[in-house]
Amino acid sequence: MLEESPLTAEDVMTRDVKVVHPETPLLTAVRIMADHHISGLVVVDDQDRPVGMLTEGDLLRWHGEFTERQAWWLEHLSEGTDLAPNFLGAIRSQQRRVKKLMTEGTITVFPETSTREIARLFYERNIKRVPVVKDDKLVGLVSRGDLLRALADELSKAS
Repeated sequence: MLEESPLTAEDVMTRDVKVVHPETPLLTAVRIMADHHISGLVVVDDQDRPVGMLTEGDLLRWHGEFTERQAWWLEHLSEGTDLAPNFLGAIRSQQRRVKKLMTEGTITVFPETSTREIARLFYERNIKRVPVVKDDKLVGLVSRGDLLRALADELSKAS
C-alpha cells in the first residue's frame, strides 16, 4: 500500500525529535528515552547535524558490564519501569558519555523521500528509524511507528 502512496518523509515524520550530543552524559540520555517512552535518540553535533544514533540495542550491548540485576532493569526501560537505584549508581559512577555507546554515522533521508523508499531502507538495512535532514540539519525523524500510522491511514481511505 505504501508503494502506491504519494506520501513523503515530510508528511509522516515526527518534528519534535529528542536529541543528544556525543558529550551528553549517558544517564541524561537514558532518562530522556525512559521519560519519553522512546527507543532511540538521534545524536547531533553543535550544528544540529546527525552524527549517530543511541538506541536500546546500544544500551543492551553495553549491559554486559553490569550485574544480572542491573541488566534486567536496563532491558525494561522501554516498558516504563523505574530504574533501579543500583543501576543508576553504576551509570553515575561510570561517568559515561553518549559517544562511548552510540552507533556512529547514520543513514538519513530528505523531506521529499518517499515512504516507499523509507520502508525499503528499514527492511534492507534492518533499522527502525531514520533522521530527516534538510541542508544537512535535522528537521525530523521517521520511525517504523510513523510508517505504520501512514499505512493505517492509507488503508482506511481505501475501505
